[in-house]
Amino acid sequence: MKRIENTFADLAKQKRKALIPFFTAGDPAPAMTVPVMHALAAAGADVIELGVPFSDPMADGPTIQRSSERALQKGTTLRTVIGFVAEFRKTNDHTPVVLMGYANPIEAMGYEKFAAAASSAGVDGVLVVDYPPEESVKLSSLLEGYGIAPIFLIAPTSVDERIEQIALLARGYVYYVSLRGVTGSANLDVEEIRKKIAQLRQRVKIPIGVGFGIRDGETARAVAEIADAVVVGSRLVEEIEKSSADSVLQNISVLVGDIRAAIDRQ
Repeated sequence: MKRIENTFADLAKQKRKALIPFFTAGDPAPAMTVPVMHALAAAGADVIELGVPFSDPMADGPTIQRSSERALQKGTTLRTVIGFVAEFRKTNDHTPVVLMGYANPIEAMGYEKFAAAASSAGVDGVLVVDYPPEESVKLSSLLEGYGIAPIFLIAPTSVDERIEQIALLARGYVYYVSLRGVTGSANLDVEEIRKKIAQLRQRVKIPIGVGFGIRDGETARAVAEIADAVVVGSRLVEEIEKSSADSVLQNISVLVGDIRAAIDRQ
């Protein structure tokens, strides 16, 4: 959790915004996960969201669904993903890593075992897509006790009561879902996001990141003018999907580097 807090504090001093790329662990291959993480950090990622593959990723569009299928076919599990973070930490002790996934694998492992293993590996935050705040009190408290930030999604349809519940539990940052739909959706309305972020800031006192539908530098820059962080997921996973094994690191480095440069021009 401290890595996340320190990262946002340092960026605020520099008057810069965070870039948070997402990709699915185990895709394009388990052996490539840690190299991809290092490539993202080198290209300008401030926080890395590492997707835990799941068989029914209901909040994700076709692109990320396919990445989960590929990762699962290659044997990637929650324990595998935690192991990737431990490997990453051997040579990178400063870039925050957030695990993003679904409740089922955590339930299967057990809260205590999961929190202990994640903490030991160097995980900084956990975002469980299908845990509403009402069902997250126990896990959130346990994660905090291990120094891990419980991170929550806020939707365009979230009512004030739900936002207040999230504001009480959330640490690190909150993730505002900019669209009504799944990941990879289009038709981002920047003015609508601007209005919603202004409303959220009345209740949410930690950084606010925006994701879903951000596919290029121009959109990322527009969102960075409003929010504290920009999350890029489906576009990055698409790049991984279409790249050859020999070109994937170079291609994602160029993509993330271009988005980083666009954000810094805001």
